[in-house]
Amino acid sequence: MSPLLLRSLPSFLAGSPGARVVAAVAGFSSALGGMQLSNSPEVELRKLPGKDEGIAEVRMCRHSARNALGHVFVSQMRELVSKVSSDSTVRVLVFRSLVPAVFCAGADLKERALMNNQESDLFVHGLRSLMTQIALLPMPTIAAIDGVAVGGGLELALACDLRTAACSAQMGLIETTRGLLPGAGGSQRLPRTVGLALAKELIFTGRRVGGQAAAEMGLVNRAVQQDQTGEAAYNEALDLAREILPQAPIAVRMAKEAMNRGMEVDITSAMAIERMCYAQVIPTRDRREGMAAFLEKRPPQYIGE
Repeated sequence: MSPLLLRSLPSFLAGSPGARVVAAVAGFSSALGGMQLSNSPEVELRKLPGKDEGIAEVRMCRHSARNALGHVFVSQMRELVSKVSSDSTVRVLVFRSLVPAVFCAGADLKERALMNNQESDLFVHGLRSLMTQIALLPMPTIAAIDGVAVGGGLELALACDLRTAACSAQMGLIETTRGLLPGAGGSQRLPRTVGLALAKELIFTGRRVGGQAAAEMGLVNRAVQQDQTGEAAYNEALDLAREILPQAPIAVRMAKEAMNRGMEVDITSAMAIERMCYAQVIPTRDRREGMAAFLEKRPPQYIGE
């Protein structure tokens, strides 16, 4: 595990458990019995040009396995997220799939079947830490769900700040139908997103819901009719990213931190967190630019300083 990755995770994830995850993945690789791994990327980053500069995409492209969360996919995603976490040029990050009709199909059950109990436990711990790593990204993140997002696939989307979905998309935490429970953050993030009672119903039953139902329950921010391109949710995510893009990037990042950290504590502590985050934007050039633009009746030009 790289030092950069360790710095990007909370301290409780950066110690010996992380080392055990690496050891488990190494042991699992050996258990594959010499299986040849593809040199093709399963996850890649693309920065958009021109007027969309500042928006980047995480493109999931494991076509052979419907973006299932295998160890190569997870390793590449972890490395990508670690690198982008310190990239101040990325103002908004969109997670999308290049596999038609699929966002992410969840666990790679073929790989999981080769693991013993300890390896399985440590590998899922690695998935959980990856989702935490995504949730801790400083810039706003948007999951564009144009197809199936079940199990770990929905947990990945839940780790993002915002979600768009095609009405035809299907999503759910279906682990109880496989004799499991959500293990990569879903049992914690779904209640925080839709409320405890509804989350219990969805997890206890393993139910899948479509995009429109997901929007009505607050699981996704926006639901749109799928189009002939199969990328309606992605296009909606781009529209949302373009609404965020012109805003002051330091202010947006601090607002994200204030909300995320504040939700985990009592209201008095949350107010103190808000004050600390607010103090970070007071000395910025962008704050002065915002005030000047207002007085001069012109659009502000924020530079992220």
